[in-house]
Amino acid sequence: MNERILFVDDDPNILEAYQRKLQHVLYVRTALGPHVGLREIRENGPFAVVVADMNMPLMNGVEFLKKVREIAPDTVRMMLTGNSDIKTAVDAVNDGCVFRFLTKPCPSKLMGDSLVAAIKQHRLITAEKEVLEGTLNGTAELLTEILSWVNPGIFGRAVQLRNTVTTITAKLGTENSWETELAATLCQIGMLAIPSEILAKAVEGKPLSDEERKAVESVPAVSHDLLERIPRLENVARIVLYQNKHFNGAGFPQDQLAGKEIPLGSRILRVAADYHELRAAGQSRQESLKTMQSRDGRYDLDVLSVLGRESPSAVVQAESGQVVTVAFKDLGPGLTLASPILTVEGQTLVSAGTVLTDAFLIRLRKYAATSGIQEPIEVVIHRQSR
Repeated sequence: MNERILFVDDDPNILEAYQRKLQHVLYVRTALGPHVGLREIRENGPFAVVVADMNMPLMNGVEFLKKVREIAPDTVRMMLTGNSDIKTAVDAVNDGCVFRFLTKPCPSKLMGDSLVAAIKQHRLITAEKEVLEGTLNGTAELLTEILSWVNPGIFGRAVQLRNTVTTITAKLGTENSWETELAATLCQIGMLAIPSEILAKAVEGKPLSDEERKAVESVPAVSHDLLERIPRLENVARIVLYQNKHFNGAGFPQDQLAGKEIPLGSRILRVAADYHELRAAGQSRQESLKTMQSRDGRYDLDVLSVLGRESPSAVVQAESGQVVTVAFKDLGPGLTLASPILTVEGQTLVSAGTVLTDAFLIRLRKYAATSGIQEPIEVVIHRQSR
C-alpha cells in the first residue's frame, strides 16, 4: 500500500517501535507530540491515516484529531490510549474525530487490520470525492452552456462576475471557494423563468411595471430553488439566495439575517455584482469604488477593501494576453473570446470572456453553416501559450 500513515505520540520509543514494525509493509512517518504532528500535516501532508495517542501534554488526542479534521478533512483518524476509559472513546467517536479507537498495548495484528481498514476507508472517501467533483463540474458546465445559448448577454456578465469573485476569494483565502465561484456563474439561472420581453426590458434598463419588477426580483429565489434540487449544491443555492442581501440586513430575502450571518459567498457576490453594474453604467474603476464606499450598510467592508486593493478583471486584459483576430474555422476549444461572436444580423451568440468548449464549437459551426457568423473573431492569446 502506497498510502502514507502518520503516528503521533509524545514517547519517542513508541514511535520508533511503530516505524520499525510497519516500515516494511506501510509508508510510515512519525511526529513527537501534537504540535509537531500538526506541522508535519501542514508541511508534508496530506496523509491517508493519522494515529494519535490520547494522553499527550498541552493537547490531548481528541483535541489534536479535531484540528487534524479541520486541516485535512479527508484524512482518516485513529486514536490509541493506555486508558481504557469508555467515556473517552464514546466522546471521541461522537465528536467525529476518530474512525477507530484502540487501547494500549495494541496487538500487532489488530493494529495492522485497523490500519488496512482505515486505508480502505480513505480510498472510499477520495473516490466519492472524485465522483462528486466530476458530477458537479459536469452539471455546472451543462447549466452554464444552456444559459449561454438562451441568453448570451446574461452569461457574458456571469463570466465577468465569476472572474472577479475568483480574485476576491483567493485574496480572502476563502474555504470551499469553488462554491462561491459556481454561485457566481449560476446566480442568474433563474432568469430562464422570466418571460423574454420582461427580460429584454430589464437588460436594456427600461422602466418596469410593479409586476415585472417583482418577477425580476424573484430571480435569486428561483435560482435557489433550481440549484437546491442538485445534491451537494445546497451551499451554492444558499449563496445565490442571499446574493442581493445588504450587510445591514436590508434587501432580499426579507429575514433577520445580517452582517457576518449572511453567507460569505453572498457578501462577495454582492460586492462583485454591484461593481460590474457600475462599470457597465460607464463609471471608471475609481468612481465605482467611491460610489460603493458611500453606500452605508450595503457591503461587507472586509470584502470591499479587497476589491479596492486589487484590480480584478472581468475580461482578460492586455497585461495577461494579446488580442488577435482569427477566422472562424481556426477557433478551437480553450480559446477565450476578446469580443462577442455575432450573427450577420448583429445578434450576440456568445459573449466576450467566454472560454470556448467543444460543445460551443459544435453549435457555432451548425449556426455558421445555416445562418452565418461575422468574421474575423477576436480571441486572447495568453503569454504562457506563446
